[in-house]
Amino acid sequence: RKAAELLELVSLTRLAHEPARVLSGGQRKLLELARVMMADPAIILLDEPAAGVNATLLEVIIDRIRDINESGITFLLIEHNIDMVTRLCHRVLVMASGELLCEGTADEVARDQRVIEAYLGGAA
Repeated sequence: RKAAELLELVSLTRLAHEPARVLSGGQRKLLELARVMMADPAIILLDEPAAGVNATLLEVIIDRIRDINESGITFLLIEHNIDMVTRLCHRVLVMASGELLCEGTADEVARDQRVIEAYLGGAA
C-alpha cells in the first residue's frame, strides 16, 4: 500500500509493473526518490538530481521535491543546475576547490563576486 502511494506521489503509478531498467533516467530518479521515502526519512540527500533529465521530467522532480519538503522532510541538494537551486533552496552554500566560497540565500549567492569569478569567469 505504501509503495503504491509513493509511486503516485512521484507520478509513476502507470509504470508500477515495469522493470526499472526500462525507465528513463528521470523516471529512475523519481523511482529512487520513492524508494528513499519508504524509510520515512527526516533528511534526504540528493546528488545532482537534474543531471541527464529532460525539461519535462525536471519539472516533475522539482515539484515532487517541493511537495515532500513541504511535508516536513529536509533536503540536502548537491546541484549545478542554478535554476533548480534557486527554485528549491532556502539556504545555498557554494564550494570551489573543496572550500566553502559563499553561503546565503540563492539571490545573495548569485550576486556574490567570489561566486561570479569562480563560476562565470569574471565580473558581472
